[in-house]
Amino acid sequence: MNTSRPVLRRCVACRELFDRSILWRVIRDHRDGVLLDQGMGRSAYLCRKESCLEEAQRRKRLHKALRCQVPDSAIEELRTRLKPNKESAAEAR
Repeated sequence: MNTSRPVLRRCVACRELFDRSILWRVIRDHRDGVLLDQGMGRSAYLCRKESCLEEAQRRKRLHKALRCQVPDSAIEELRTRLKPNKESAAEAR
């Protein structure tokens, strides 16, 4: 009887707990800088919602959680990931 519980992580913007598989993972790697989704190093998690991305950027939540500057390219990559979600939601209507 091996019942595995979901691994919960907190979104740095809205502070809600979610299963880590549905959150974006932003990593500060000691060699490669800031990475998305894979790698070893200090991590911060973010909801896949535009409001959380905006809040994290406006209040520098990722910068504070990772203790480093997050490049604009990483924020833009997350922003582009939002676009397919919006289109699929519009098609569902």
